[in-house]
Amino acid sequence: MTAFDLSERRIWDGRAEAYARTFAGLCAHPVPALLDAAGVGTGTRMLDVGCGSGSVTVAAVGRGAVVRAVDAEPGMVEATRRAAPGADVRLGRLPELPYPDCEFDAVVANFVLNHVGRPEATIEELRRITRPGGLVAVTIWQVPNGAGQALVGRAAQAAGLTRPQWLATVDAEHDFPRTREGLGALMSSAGLGDVRTETLAWDHHVGAEDWWAGPASGVAAIGQLVNSRGPGGVAAAKREYDVLCAEFAKEDGELALPHVALLARGSV
Repeated sequence: MTAFDLSERRIWDGRAEAYARTFAGLCAHPVPALLDAAGVGTGTRMLDVGCGSGSVTVAAVGRGAVVRAVDAEPGMVEATRRAAPGADVRLGRLPELPYPDCEFDAVVANFVLNHVGRPEATIEELRRITRPGGLVAVTIWQVPNGAGQALVGRAAQAAGLTRPQWLATVDAEHDFPRTREGLGALMSSAGLGDVRTETLAWDHHVGAEDWWAGPASGVAAIGQLVNSRGPGGVAAAKREYDVLCAEFAKEDGELALPHVALLARGSV
């Protein structure tokens, strides 16, 4: 594993429940479009890679697909098993998954490429386990990101917090532009054909305290940044966050946070 992969394992260790309570709702937004892109319907043999809390698995089961799922975090595996009791859910880490060649009609990965140190090798692995004529579909967060996605980072910066030294980034030789063009090129270079990409933009509506609960609990890299100086740093960032929230507050008291993601699909 790369330094980034090791960093990701540390970030997510034991945080499945906190993720389910906070950021899982945001990440579930593209699920219908993701499944449409992969052609998932009745009888489709589908693998949900990086299944998290199980939103993709549950939706695919609802479409009548024959679903299996895999995640690197044991807590996420258990969460998906609870959410979809009939699905075969396993523990597995990219870029080597515990499935034979050509096993699936469709393989989907919802916001998984954001969490791997070798993105091209990951797509190659998804292609390996997809049958000829099958489809691979993925989502990632766009860079530059939406204003809502940047909110907590702005608060942390205003509070003087800095990225922890152990929090690694993807090695330059493995990274790619997080744009439609960059994602499309990655899919093509990994051997997929008929690659199509699109931009997904939406406002995530959530209470200010609920949105803060994710990073305050240490969820994701932004949570590690917020907690990098202990309770005092968290409190300082929260004060800045409360001020910045006014930019996104609606009359009903919720925040409307603009997010931008990318969706790509390719055929084997």
